[in-house]
Amino acid sequence: MSLVELGRFPTRVEADLARLALESHGIDALLFDSEVNNFFGGGGLVAVRLMVDENDLSEARQLLGEEL
Repeated sequence: MSLVELGRFPTRVEADLARLALESHGIDALLFDSEVNNFFGGGGLVAVRLMVDENDLSEARQLLGEEL
């Protein structure tokens, strides 16, 4: 399993909503840098990265569409 970045979000809330949308369709996803983002107040100074397995990348992009 190799993780790849699906997208970057200015806040953890936005990244979590995307993660939950993917997981509701059976695609596992992880958030990277959410604690660093939170440390800086969630203002987008450090983006939260949404990561998925490289085998799920194409389907995940289709599911989230223009949200990314």
